[in-house]
Amino acid sequence: MTIQRIHHVAYRCKDAKETVAFYQDMLDMDFLLAIAEDEVPSTKAADPYMHIFMDAGAGNVLAFFEIPNSPPMGFDSNTPDWVQHIAFEVESMDALMAAKQKIEAAGIEVIGPTDHTIFKSIYFFDPNGHRLELACNTNEPGMLEELKRVAPDMIEEWSRTKKAPKHAAWLHSGEKFKPSVE
Repeated sequence: MTIQRIHHVAYRCKDAKETVAFYQDMLDMDFLLAIAEDEVPSTKAADPYMHIFMDAGAGNVLAFFEIPNSPPMGFDSNTPDWVQHIAFEVESMDALMAAKQKIEAAGIEVIGPTDHTIFKSIYFFDPNGHRLELACNTNEPGMLEELKRVAPDMIEEWSRTKKAPKHAAWLHSGEKFKPSVE
């Protein structure tokens, strides 16, 4: 089997119409389609829902379910809100800063830009409480290759110690990236 791409990623929303409007207005996504049923096809449970699909660009689809007969949405109280998020790539720093200005003008708090060395990003929340990230790649030649090279050693060290390995400390330390010599 060869995975072709992510077909869609689905999240819950509080209000499907409000969610469509937010993603259209704030992130310029096209509203692709809606599916609504009174019965869940996979489980046959009687549970009406509205399932909406938004075009996240390059064949990527972001979907949401509004399920009005379920208890109100909640989030994992044991997981910090910065952990679970949806990150979208934008084409340039100018686009990132224009998006920040547009989102802030709509009265939404924005964090950033945050410099991750290989990309810069901003963070904000959609009307459902989902944390969103817009990211602009800023990596220099060799950076991604170096991160891939050290990834197996990093995961092994993390698995043993549960402490941050220092193989890629240059990402947030302010140190200048130096390609490895092997």
